[in-house]
Amino acid sequence: MVSTPNTSNTGEESIPSGFMAMVSEYIALTKPGIMALLLFTTLGAMLVAAETVPDFWLIVITMIGGWMVAGGANVYNCVYDRDIDAQMPRTAKRGTASGQISALNAFLFATAMTLGGFLILGFGANWIAAIIALIGNFYYSVIYTVILKRRTSQNIVIGGAAGAMPPLVGWAAVTGSITAPAWILFAIIFYWTPPHFWSLALLKQGEYGRAGLPMLPNVSGEEETRKQIVLYTVMMVAVSLLLQPFGMGWIYLISAVVLGGIFLRRTLVLLMNPSKAAARRTFFYSIWYVAGIFLAMSVDRFILA
Repeated sequence: MVSTPNTSNTGEESIPSGFMAMVSEYIALTKPGIMALLLFTTLGAMLVAAETVPDFWLIVITMIGGWMVAGGANVYNCVYDRDIDAQMPRTAKRGTASGQISALNAFLFATAMTLGGFLILGFGANWIAAIIALIGNFYYSVIYTVILKRRTSQNIVIGGAAGAMPPLVGWAAVTGSITAPAWILFAIIFYWTPPHFWSLALLKQGEYGRAGLPMLPNVSGEEETRKQIVLYTVMMVAVSLLLQPFGMGWIYLISAVVLGGIFLRRTLVLLMNPSKAAARRTFFYSIWYVAGIFLAMSVDRFILA
């Protein structure tokens, strides 16, 4: 008498449980951690561009549309790279690498996200923002993933333009155009990308080597990689200061100097006293740097407004 309803309940509960597990697998292909950082730069760009608080629904639409288009690019990447993802512990559990999600289903999911996000941005914000987002999607999923990633140690440098698109999307969503400050925000992310990913490459050099990826440490050596990390950090900090003449206040200026100074110091420590610990500190600080500097410009703009 008692066992029958219990068995029935277990069966009923297994359906939504299995469905949610599969949904979670698909969402994981969009790389939520990376997406959160990208969307934060989009929001920061919107606040700076608006010179006040943008319309709430414009923010919501831009965040949703931007997440879908950029997330679609990440899923395309997972589809194409499923063979090398399966060889690296850091990525082996992705649904496309483990075989839990077929390449066709993931491709269709990526396409639906890309087209859906493009239309949401186009109709909800403007078509300039939508086209920029679509260019970023194509650049990451084709130019970087298919053409550059497996062929050149400069894959991160050239491909970094894709990750620098979200601020342009946010700026265009508010203004309907791309002006000099937007390109400065683009450049900050562009020059930030090599130190961020090369410090990770120093930590995961063996994994990348076994997967056959020509990351800079594997091709040019660790010392050259550390020098390049310092060089790009210097350029990143210099570019970040160029935003000051375009209406940013003292909060941003102080934050850019302090955050950039700490970043540069960490890269110099990595150069002069190389270790896995130093590379790890540089990698994690690079994440805090982007969050911090875009938060600073947002707070600065909000207070001025």
